[in-house]
Amino acid sequence: MPEPVVPPLARASFDRDAARRSHDGFAAAFDADPASRVLALHDGRVLLAPRVDGGAPTVELRHPGELPTATLRAYLGRTLGDEPAPSTPIELRVFDDAAAHAIEPDATRWVGLRTAAPLLGDRDAGLVTEAVALANWHARHTHCPLCGAPTAIVQAGWSTRCVVDDSSHFPRTDPAVIVIVTDDEDRVLLGSNALWEQHRFSVLAGFVEPGESLEAAVVREIGEEAGLPVDRVDYLGSQPWPFPASLMCAFTARVASGALASAAVPDGEEIVELRWYSREELTAALDHVALPGETSIARWMLERWYGGPLASPVPWSTT
Repeated sequence: MPEPVVPPLARASFDRDAARRSHDGFAAAFDADPASRVLALHDGRVLLAPRVDGGAPTVELRHPGELPTATLRAYLGRTLGDEPAPSTPIELRVFDDAAAHAIEPDATRWVGLRTAAPLLGDRDAGLVTEAVALANWHARHTHCPLCGAPTAIVQAGWSTRCVVDDSSHFPRTDPAVIVIVTDDEDRVLLGSNALWEQHRFSVLAGFVEPGESLEAAVVREIGEEAGLPVDRVDYLGSQPWPFPASLMCAFTARVASGALASAAVPDGEEIVELRWYSREELTAALDHVALPGETSIARWMLERWYGGPLASPVPWSTT
């Protein structure tokens, strides 16, 4: 099986068409365009189309005239290919319980991003990731952070403006580093978080602090969570993680020269257990260790190190 070129949520294949967001009369023009389509979201779940002859799932895109009133609308961009038509404009709309039931009462057709993304094509996976990220930002940023007054949505959902002081606010993304640490024997270090169920392990990660570079955050986080000095820090790639608003920046790091891998000690607060695995040891542990889900960049990183897919029968929670 060939190694994925990019992480699973970094496969966007569409034109965000940012210049159109500020066009006067955008909403009315979108609604009047017969080519316009809407991606429907409810409670963080996207509406998927019925599968045809057992084929791969796709996002169901409907014309705005077919849908009830939404609680939020935001422009996602235009398609690059010919499906459903060349350069199709697509908008996110978020619906409440009653509207979602009217659109599609079959609850199994509404699927969360963690479950849907590994099954979707590049375009749909990118659209849903963008949609969930925007919806989460709007749900958490309804008031001005400067004066506390309500804000109004502008720029086709990509900005808000305070109704009192007229300040503008834009979607935020919090950078985090995620690190695959190896030793001189090329074993990988996995940790178990205090908030996870027993036997659930992943690579180590943490948020970047103000005034800190990504590389410095790698060294600090591994030092804090595992008590290990690391060097030879190299960038691998990144992907959005809209739960609620992170950008996961992946790195490799090696235990620093002269340091002992056996000296790794969990901080006891965030990380409660650490284990070193060779490829053979990880293979033997797959029947009782839960590894990161297929949507995560952590899984992509582990399989990149491992040299192929990792099929653990122990489920990783998707809630």
